Amino acid sequence: MDKTPPIIFSRRHCAAKWRRAYGRSKSSDAASFLIDELADDVIERIGFMQLQPKTALVVGDWSDAVTNFLNGLGAQIAVGQLGDFNEELPAPSSDYDVIVHLMGLGMVNDLPGALIHARNALAKNGVFIAAFPGAGSLSALRNIALTADGDRPSPRIHPMIDSPAASALLQRAGFGRQVVDSHSLSVRYRSLEQLVSDLRDHGLTASLERGSPPFTKAGLKRAQGAFDTLRDDDGKVTETFEMLTLTAWK
Repeated sequence: MDKTPPIIFSRRHCAAKWRRAYGRSKSSDAASFLIDELADDVIERIGFMQLQPKTALVVGDWSDAVTNFLNGLGAQIAVGQLGDFNEELPAPSSDYDVIVHLMGLGMVNDLPGALIHARNALAKNGVFIAAFPGAGSLSALRNIALTADGDRPSPRIHPMIDSPAASALLQRAGFGRQVVDSHSLSVRYRSLEQLVSDLRDHGLTASLERGSPPFTKAGLKRAQGAFDTLRDDDGKVTETFEMLTLTAWK
């Protein structure tokens, strides 16, 4: 029986979009509300748990907020950039007191393996924290994409992980205990173009191994029409991001 994980995501496409998003993050007008939200949540958790790590690995923190906070606690920090850091390979060290991973774990083919590698990279009693958009996110965009494709829908938005699955995967990876929290973040948009731009800024555009064909002109027209039908009285469309935070102890 083949136990090789299915290849859902293209690592090449993921790496390219993460690097593009990292480059876009340096622009003053780039959207950063998701990474800011996740970083603030992680910082609050580290403070609440009163962690005093000597060593830490931080992946995906474009804002540097988590890195700066851990620096302030006196931690020696290794930094991994999404697109360069391979979650499906063993980490370069095995004695981190804290590992923080932002955004990227929702798009890993072998998530059980990635979690096992994360656990193995922790020191005794070390803490792993990962945060990323999960199942329930982008419900408006999913409906728009289905309408745009018409009678021949294509997979344009990748599958996402929900809280029960995340908790089960952490347990399967061998963590001593784990907590999975979620909260919703609603964002209001006047245009479909701005929604897509924000997703690009956060590296959340499609990266499936089997990509979908570009929208035709007719498809783009249907997409705009579907967006317009979702407008509220003020002319804006509400998109929802369901933010997952995984916390686990070795």
